[in-house]
Amino acid sequence: MTFLRHRFLRAVATRARPTLGPARPTDAPAIGAILSDWIDETDWMPRIHKREDELAFAADLIARGWVTVARRRGDVIGFLARDGAEIAALYVARSARGQGVGSALLDRAKRRSPRLALWSFQFNHAARAFYEAQGFREVTRTGGAGNDEKLPDIRYHWER
Repeated sequence: MTFLRHRFLRAVATRARPTLGPARPTDAPAIGAILSDWIDETDWMPRIHKREDELAFAADLIARGWVTVARRRGDVIGFLARDGAEIAALYVARSARGQGVGSALLDRAKRRSPRLALWSFQFNHAARAFYEAQGFREVTRTGGAGNDEKLPDIRYHWER
């Protein structure tokens, strides 16, 4: 096999659909880091919790049985937390964004529930575009009184 062909095949494999499955307690640090890193890199998002609190939050979501993780080569690269029809969180590691990880996680949730709902911050234009492309429709907007960050948000619903 030529060197270039080998590099091409490795690049394609790197972007292959991730393996999805339930989170394990040992995934909490990776999940907490994905969430915390997103907060750090998002200029409009206030940091209201310490990084350690994000880790504890991740551990709690896992303990509740809500979390599905996406793995590539054994590493957690994204996660979706769902309580019944309510999506509580969907985050993908920066290095894995734009590679179908979020879509794979959301597709799995759609297969398991005839309807889903979630909140997205109004400032999160990328997430809003993603959810709308995935068939979610906006049902209401608020000024943010119901979320910890006090940022304006949007309620989305999806039905099969």
